[in-house]
Amino acid sequence: MSITRHNFSTEKHTDFFLTLRSRVNNYFSDSKTSRYANTNMIIKTIFMFSLYFVPYFFIVSGILEYPLLIFVTWCIMGIGIAGIGLNIMHDANHGVYTKNKFWNSFLSYTMDLVGSNAAVWRIQHNVLHHVYTNIQNTDEDINGIPFLLRFSPHQKRYKIHRFQFLYAWFFYGLMTLMRVFYSDFVQLFKFKKESHFRSEKEFRKELFILIFSKSIYFIYVLVIPAFVLPVSFGFILLCFLSMHFIAGFILAVIFQTAHIMPELEFPIPDKTGKIDNNWAVHELVTTANFAPKSRILSWCIGGLNFQVEHHLFTNICHVHYKKLSPIVKKTAEEYGLPYHCHKTFLGALLNHTKMLKNLGKA
Repeated sequence: MSITRHNFSTEKHTDFFLTLRSRVNNYFSDSKTSRYANTNMIIKTIFMFSLYFVPYFFIVSGILEYPLLIFVTWCIMGIGIAGIGLNIMHDANHGVYTKNKFWNSFLSYTMDLVGSNAAVWRIQHNVLHHVYTNIQNTDEDINGIPFLLRFSPHQKRYKIHRFQFLYAWFFYGLMTLMRVFYSDFVQLFKFKKESHFRSEKEFRKELFILIFSKSIYFIYVLVIPAFVLPVSFGFILLCFLSMHFIAGFILAVIFQTAHIMPELEFPIPDKTGKIDNNWAVHELVTTANFAPKSRILSWCIGGLNFQVEHHLFTNICHVHYKKLSPIVKKTAEEYGLPYHCHKTFLGALLNHTKMLKNLGKA
């Protein structure tokens, strides 16, 4: 079984992306700036790795004795997981951290280092989400838990969805836990059936990496602490679950506020699988930015408050999105196209809550 492929219109706004891409190329050539990581990115990489591994060192060193201090340290590691995911793994899996393919591949496996799987992520995120954003049954990011979470007006509605604007936040916190224990395995076999792997050999290789990396992960994150910490394994398990809840919650709210919003569209392909927009315009109408003036937030979340720029230019490192934003906005306005942006992150969260509530209504 292969996945349904959708085609985008080649008739509407055909020159929009040509103009935009030319202007973005001119920006890099005129400023003599590389599209890849800069010094700021390297500093950020060191910081995010430290946010995860320094607390881990304190945990396994046996220095910490008080349970509360141990718990807080695990929680800091949860922030570190989100930081590594948003800033390092994300760009590396898009192949834009560096020109060097080896180092991009090496850094992409930081996802396996924190319990998930890079190969599954690349298919789910780079292919299904970025190409087919907000398209029902194709974009994996809006295929939540059907009987609990409704992320598209085209999905079946259950009575419980009336309350999803209240309880969805708890399930957001389970995002990385689901990947660690369940969805990576399920999706790997699902993507095999959908012919996302070039050969049986490639699939077997990725299956081996998945099993091996998760085994190493559970040994260093659960088994070793169980031997060195002066607390029960039940307490360690609580710390582990809390770490991932924090990481999952941060990651989920960043990505959900970019696509599950009242002003955005959820296009339906026609009977032939065609979308009534070209790809670039499709990304504009299904994606939103937030907090464009917040330098600190942008630095912490890998520039993903500029999701519009990211979706249009996945071949550019996120450290450049802020500079590209005025170019994208101006070009969209010239062509009479939308450029969705919320002034603050809080405003984006409130609108996402409104969307969850709207989707829960009959």
